[in-house]
This record gives sequence, C-alpha cells and structure tokens, in this order.
Amino acid sequence: MIGMAARIIAHKRTILVAFFIIAIISTVAQFFVSVNYNMVDYLPDDAQSTKALKIMEEEFTASVPDTRVMVKGVSLQEALAIKEELAAIDGVTEVLWLDDVVDLKTPLEMAERETVENYYKDGNALFSISVRSGDEVKITDAIYELIGKNGAIAGEAINTATSQKMAGTESLYAAALIVPIIIVILIISTDSWVEPVFFLTAIGVSVLINLGTNIFIGEVSFVTQSVAPILQLAVSLDYAVFLLHSFSDYRKKMNHPEEAMRLAMKKSFPAITASAATTFFGFIALTFMKFEIGSDLGVNLVKGIILSFISVMVFLPALTLVFYKWLDKTKHKSFVPSFAGIGNLVVKFKIPSLLIVFVLLIPSYLAQSNTTFTYGLGDQPESTRAGSDYLIIEEAFGQTTPIVLLVPKGNVVKETELVQELEELDHVTSVIAYVNIVGSVIPPQYLDESVTNEFYSENYSRIVINTNQATEGDIPFSIVSKVNEIASNHYGDEALSLGESVTLYDIKNTVTKDNIVVNMLTIVSIAIVLIVTFKSISIPLVLLITIQSAVWINLSIPYFTNSSLVFVGYLIISTVQLAATVDYAILLTEAYHHHRRELAARKAIIKTLDEKTFSISISAGILSSVGFILWITSSNPIVSSIGILLGRGALLAFVMVVFFLPAMLLVFDKIIKKTTLQANFYEEKR
Repeated sequence: MIGMAARIIAHKRTILVAFFIIAIISTVAQFFVSVNYNMVDYLPDDAQSTKALKIMEEEFTASVPDTRVMVKGVSLQEALAIKEELAAIDGVTEVLWLDDVVDLKTPLEMAERETVENYYKDGNALFSISVRSGDEVKITDAIYELIGKNGAIAGEAINTATSQKMAGTESLYAAALIVPIIIVILIISTDSWVEPVFFLTAIGVSVLINLGTNIFIGEVSFVTQSVAPILQLAVSLDYAVFLLHSFSDYRKKMNHPEEAMRLAMKKSFPAITASAATTFFGFIALTFMKFEIGSDLGVNLVKGIILSFISVMVFLPALTLVFYKWLDKTKHKSFVPSFAGIGNLVVKFKIPSLLIVFVLLIPSYLAQSNTTFTYGLGDQPESTRAGSDYLIIEEAFGQTTPIVLLVPKGNVVKETELVQELEELDHVTSVIAYVNIVGSVIPPQYLDESVTNEFYSENYSRIVINTNQATEGDIPFSIVSKVNEIASNHYGDEALSLGESVTLYDIKNTVTKDNIVVNMLTIVSIAIVLIVTFKSISIPLVLLITIQSAVWINLSIPYFTNSSLVFVGYLIISTVQLAATVDYAILLTEAYHHHRRELAARKAIIKTLDEKTFSISISAGILSSVGFILWITSSNPIVSSIGILLGRGALLAFVMVVFFLPAMLLVFDKIIKKTTLQANFYEEKR
C-alpha cells in the first residue's frame, strides 16, 4: 500500500486528467446503452413462457394480445373500420375483436350475450391488440392519435410506455433531491464547505464510469437503470469519508500534505477494503438469481463497488492533493453535535434492548415470509392517463386477461376436446381456436391463408383463452395452473402457454427459488469476510444477527400493515440491506475491539458509542434519504418498493447497531474473547 500510495502521489495530475477523460467518455457512452422494460426477457431459458415465446416468434406473425383499446360511442361498422386502422399501425401485430368470435352477419341477439359484451357493450368497442416489444412508446402514441381523447388504452404496452416516458424525468427529479440532501448531511459531518464536493466528485466519477461501461454489456434492465447509480453513490460514499477524515487527522500532525495522504491511505485501506468487501460479496449473491433482473442489478452494483473503491483509493487522493488548499480556505466551525453521554444511556437500556429485539425476532421472521406479494409492474397511478384509462376500461368491461396456448398441430379431435374443457373452466369468458370459430369439419387447406394463419403455423395450433380476471393473484395463477394441467393431459410437455399472467406465474416460481439461494449466499459470503476481518467466530455471528434482525423487522412491516409487496423488491432488498448496512456494525465493532484492549467491556462500549454514533448516523442518514427519495419519486412499483424498504431498512439498521449490537457485545464479551484470535482484551486487576 505504501508503494502504491507513493506512485499515486507522484503522478497525481496525470491520474486526475485520466479519470476525468474516462468519465467524459463514459458519460457519452451511457446514452448508447439501451434499457429493457420487458420482464419476460429476464426469465430463464427453461421457463415455459420463455420457450413458448420463442416458438410463437418463430411460428406465428402475431403475438400475445397484451393491451386493450376502447373506443366510445361507435356502431358495429365504425368499430370494424377502427379495427382495420389499428391493424395498419406499424408495430400492432394483431387486433382481436367481436368479429373474430361471432359471425356479425347474423343478428347479435342470437349470439351468446356474455361473449358479445366482452367486446361490444353500450356502444363501446373493446379491442385486444398485440404490440411489438421495444416500440411501445411510438405505437401507443399512434393509437392515442387514432382514438382521440375519448378513447382509452390499458395493459402491458401502455404501462411499459408510461414507465419509459417517466423514467428519465423521475431519475433527474430523484437526483435533484438527493444531491442537495447529501451535501447538507456531509457539510454537517465535515469542517470544510468544499469537502462534500470532493466526496461527491470521487464517487460521481465512478458512477459515471459504471454507467458508461454498461456499453460493453449492451443493455440494462429498467430496475438497474433506476436503482444502481443512486445505490452505488449511497453505499460507497463511506469510503471517501474514511479516507478524507483520516487525511484531515494526519494534516494536524504532518507538515507536508503528501506525507499526510500517504499515511491516510495506509491507515484507511483496511477499513475501506473490509467495507467494500462485505458489500461486494453481498451484491455478488444477486448475480446468482435465475430471474435475471436481479443478476443484472447485481453485476452493475458489483462493478460499481469495484470502481468506487478504485476511485477512492486512486482518484480521490490525487484530487485532494491537487486542490487541498481549497479545503484550508473554506474551513467552517464544526456543526457536529455532541454525542457524549449516549454510551451511558445505551448501556443502561441493554437488557430492554435485548428483550425487545428477541421478542420481535420470531414474529418478524414469520411475518416477512407470509407477506402478500405481487410480481409484476402493476398498473400506473391514477394521476397518469394510463392509470385513468385502466379504470375507465375496467368500469365499462371489467377485467380481461388473455392466455395463449400452443399445442402440436394435426389432431383435430384432441384439439376439439381440449377447447371444450377450456371453455368449461371458471373465469374463462371465451376461447378462440380454429375448431370452434371456423369449424372442425372444414379442412384448413380449403380456406384462405389470412384465416388459417391466425390459428395454425407449420407445426403448432394457437388457442387464445380470454379470462375475466386480473394478471396476477391467487385466482389468475390458479387459472394458469389449470390451463397448463388440462393442456398437459392432452399433449404432455409439448403444450406451452404464454401471456402476461403466465409470465408473472413463471416469475413467481422462479424468484421464490431465487430467494433461498440468494439469502444463503449473502449470509455465507458476508460471514466469511467478517471472519477474515475480525479473526473471530463469534463476532460475525453477533453482527449478522444484528443486521439480519433489522432486515426481518423491515420486511415484516407490510404484513402487519396489510399491504402487498413487490417480490422482486423484497428479494433484492433482503440482500442489499444486509450488504449495505453491515458496514455500520463493522465500524462500531472495530472501534470497540480497539478500545477493549485498553478498557473494560462497559467502558469500551461507552467510549465507542460516544465516538462512533455520529459517523454511523451520517452513513445511515444518507442511505435512508436515498431510499425514501426513490420511493417518493418513482412511479415504478419495483423501484418504489426498493426505495421504501431501503429507507426504512437503513434507519432500522442504525437503531439496531446503536442499541442492540452494544448490548450483544457486552453480554457475549467473554465468549467473544475466547473465540477471537489474539483478542488481547483488557483484564481488570483484582
């Protein structure tokens, strides 16, 4: 470290220029990284909806009807004309309406009323359309231009389009709130007006480089785009704080800034490395998720932690030494409040602290595992047009979710039996297949291709099942399960289903398995880092119990408040909170371990709390602020849920580290001494 520090100091201006050039190039490069809003793309290849989608794209020109378009006050003929205009829009691959399920040459009164009212009711026409993935904004804008203000759109395409439009604005809004708040928090914690600028510049450069290097990946998920930069900033600011605070301490002892920086780099390197390592390995666990939104975020966060570490240990020393005179010129009086006495207060409440947490622990664990989860993006807020349109369509026609079934082509009798069974299912309003729409007695070869192509490809028969339920929940998922079961009874593994509810059903099954793997990997990897850091068996256990308790309490709150939680947010935050906030426990325990060699346990913990509570509160304040601002500014339910859980989790971790952890360290002091290599704890003379 000494040799590296000397080289960095010797080439400080070159390093400064190099980092700024790379940051500028990366800033430009990030605009060429595409953002993927399609959750289907992140399912594993062996998921049945993934396999079905691949077959659908290869065999059929049409895709799954995922969006509904309603036009008010139209006749049958006007509705048919609008259907043709919708089909003519570039990117609309299929339009289904009443004429696809009922012969309009016969009076509507002769048709089944429920079937008719799924598409045409009180002069309002409802079309089910398929939209090309990736062009949702352009296509839905064209549809709105066609249907005007009185029309409405609901479904996956408009939700994706709205999210895309709002993502950029919301990210800027979040940054505009976060940066000033972080600056204020950092000003309070430093004695120079420009020192926070140094912190933010060092981490900001690494964030820009991280965003730019995504060009080598090609694209990122919408979750990564929204969460990763802000999360990287929040969890790695501590590295910069460690270094500059150490530099400031050595400046008081050394005449030369270069020597002060060299010693500061040497002293802070172990603490920064330990902090980065726990976060690094925690985020590594996300990369093992089969639902690849998690692994996509994990890769970016791991890359971000490495870049932040390099930036703090290489770029920040160079930046500080070139402009250190600004630190001297902008000194201000200390705003740090006195925390003297908090140690005594915490020690007095050690038994109540332990009792409260242990009483909450089992209920919290059980509650967080029984929370009601959602798995998709959900519908847009009512304040948006997409949100109000959804309510308009639901009020007029109720809910409709289509499922597309692909079965091997050729056996008309088997297909007829399948369709008849599907039609008898609860909540199924209509089934659109060749055998019941055209007729099983008419061979496809006698009909025009425009008719048969809707139902048959070279190898598969396509069946559309319309249901009157939402896209997810107990009933929608049970419908998907029953459809799959019936199809499997007739065709075995060759039958495949797809659609939004099928995708969410597959996501549910995938992320439920991911939850076990990711949590185990996170805990084990962080435990190993802690064992190496403290050379102890008991200290990692105490720290993990402290932070994991905060995680469980945090994730149990939705259960007790009777609110649902987006499972992807739950899964990610259960890893992120543990990885990001274990640093607080490390900081306090390292200081305690140091003081314990000179003082008795009680005096050591009191001194530690008096010294370190403020530092921990600054870190927790920044991370919590970032989380709550993400929650406030994002309309995306996954990002919003990550925000509220992160904000609340950082505060809970702070409370646990300040109140519960000291009590644990005192109670288990003798065990810690015996299970820690070269503990060298102070022994009181009798």
